[in-house]
Amino acid sequence: MPGAAPQRLIVGVSGASGAVYGLRLLEACAELGVESHLVASRAAALTLKQETGLTLADLGARASVVHRLADVGASIASGSYPTLGMVVAPCSVRTMSEIATGVTSSLLTRAADVTLKERRPLVLMVRETPFHLGHLRTMVRLAEMGAIIAPPLPAFYAQPTSVEAMVDQSVGRALDLFGLSWGLVRRWGQDVGPIEDPEA
Repeated sequence: MPGAAPQRLIVGVSGASGAVYGLRLLEACAELGVESHLVASRAAALTLKQETGLTLADLGARASVVHRLADVGASIASGSYPTLGMVVAPCSVRTMSEIATGVTSSLLTRAADVTLKERRPLVLMVRETPFHLGHLRTMVRLAEMGAIIAPPLPAFYAQPTSVEAMVDQSVGRALDLFGLSWGLVRRWGQDVGPIEDPEA
């Protein structure tokens, strides 16, 4: 019988708004002792600089391994290389659409395609709003293929007091999908719960 997959997670970062999600995912992996494999698109560098003032080198410094976008011969491009799966955070509509077609033109989308074919979790933190019918149909197609569509929506029941707390909650919930429990997640029935109804 094959052994358990190593604590190794692929983190894709595309050019959609929300570069901080990829940044915090890498930091969370480091805190959890999970080996992170980063692959970022060219557009990701622009968004990262605009939103955080950081460079791809700064992002890469937070990863265990950094892969070049054009390196389709990288370890993560093969299904024989064991991982827990892959998360794309943030995931642009372009990246989502390319994964859905199976016509992959970069290591980011190739790694996602490999993740799907190996039946490993592929979590897409899609960042776009509003969605038109084409977006929604693409997401349905991906869900039918086995991907998990997980837009980073704020969980107000967790009573966040900052943007950082909202980001961390979304990142932590994405990590939950790989069986990774990050201590910064506030959980219903554990850290927060319903207020007693005075009329009950």
